[in-house]
Amino acid sequence: MTRVSREFGNTMQKEAASAVSADVIFASSRFPNYKIGANNQVVDAKEDPKVLTMKEVVARETALLLEQQKRLSVRDLASKFEKGLAAAAKLSEEARLREAASLEKHVLLKKLRDALESLKGRVAGRNKDDVEEAIAMVEALAIQLTQREGELLQEKTEVKKLANFLKQASEDAKKLVDEERAHCRAEIESARAAVQRVEEALQEQEQISRASGKQDLEELMKEVQEARRIKMLHQPSKVMDMEHELRALRIQLAEKSKHSLLLQKELARSKRMEKNISHIYELDGAETLGSYLRIKPCSDIAPELAECSIQWYRISSETSKKELISGASKSVYAPEPFDVGRILQVEIIYDGQLIVLTTAGAIDPAAGLGNYVEALVRKHDVEFNVVVSQMNGADHPSESIHVLHVGKMRMKLCKGKTTIVKEYYSSSMQLCGVRGGGNAAAQALFWQAKKGFSVVLAFESERERNAAIMLARRFAFDCNIMLAGPDGGFSIGTK
Repeated sequence: MTRVSREFGNTMQKEAASAVSADVIFASSRFPNYKIGANNQVVDAKEDPKVLTMKEVVARETALLLEQQKRLSVRDLASKFEKGLAAAAKLSEEARLREAASLEKHVLLKKLRDALESLKGRVAGRNKDDVEEAIAMVEALAIQLTQREGELLQEKTEVKKLANFLKQASEDAKKLVDEERAHCRAEIESARAAVQRVEEALQEQEQISRASGKQDLEELMKEVQEARRIKMLHQPSKVMDMEHELRALRIQLAEKSKHSLLLQKELARSKRMEKNISHIYELDGAETLGSYLRIKPCSDIAPELAECSIQWYRISSETSKKELISGASKSVYAPEPFDVGRILQVEIIYDGQLIVLTTAGAIDPAAGLGNYVEALVRKHDVEFNVVVSQMNGADHPSESIHVLHVGKMRMKLCKGKTTIVKEYYSSSMQLCGVRGGGNAAAQALFWQAKKGFSVVLAFESERERNAAIMLARRFAFDCNIMLAGPDGGFSIGTK
């Protein structure tokens, strides 16, 4: 029996290893784990159950794609097909790499078998049996590797088919997406056209309904007015009866007031005649707010009023206190709201002779003025159309329309969008009726907005003028300011 030393075995292993490693490139750094099964079959070691084979991965992905195909949109389906195509390409690349690795394994097994054959002729005894067993194992590995190569070729064919299928499906999906997109665009355009037609029809219908509704409303208003007129003609209401009665009573009261005034004047004239007082002048005009009083000569020997000194006073009917009216030194005086309920008196001095004229009674308020002012008080700002007659004592040539704003906190005079003056209520502000100036005095007022700026404003009517004075004084009183006339005289002109 031939004896093999340990050194000889080590030498043979080194030779075999060097012979194999010279021409072979290993795919991994370690040799695969194999086990010998029954009938000398090589069996792979159990791998991690979590790692799936390539065939299982392909089948799983295909099943998922087929399962999700029904519930995915066209765009998502195309995206999934593209992902599947990429996965198929990746699997094809992996199969190519595995084919290369398999070829390397064949070369490795062939070289290993050649090495073992050369070693078999050099050893004897038990070592020779080990070498023969190793040769049988290598042959079994080669057979198993050949089977695996067949399986890989089959998987490669399936992968190619799947890739072609996914590629075709991707192209079909893209084509379907393009068709659906074109169809959707056509539907959108048709929907827009339909919406536009509906909007135009609605606008036309709205215009027609507005025109017909306006015409129907006008006809209905005319019919209602006609019905009211017929009803009032045939069945007058109690309110209309009361209004007619009040109007008649007012007319009767005005006539009686005029008659009473004439009687009082006649009585005063008779008393003066009894006292042998020469009746040279008398007061002419209605003794009510909104009118004006004029000194009228009633004798041929009466001197000219321009040569006389004139001064108006207001006398309290309760205390008989006489109050001088500043600036009222003309032959004409228009009562203002302060004069309501008081007696007016005028003193005429000529050549040292004093002539005193008084009204027959207290100045009466204007009918309906109080209710009119109460209605205006509810507003935050009240506008009056005026004309500026004088500004800072000088005549104002322009007769353009201005707007006087009487507010709760301030007064403002505007011309169009331009503000001429705007001032809050203060102690330096003055407001009163114009004292003198003929017939226009009953429609004009004097307003000193601040020191150095004053105007005379002419209103459209006596009622507007007196309402503006009463309203401004009421708002100023709420601000603890008392609006009164000037200390000096002021008038529109000499009369």
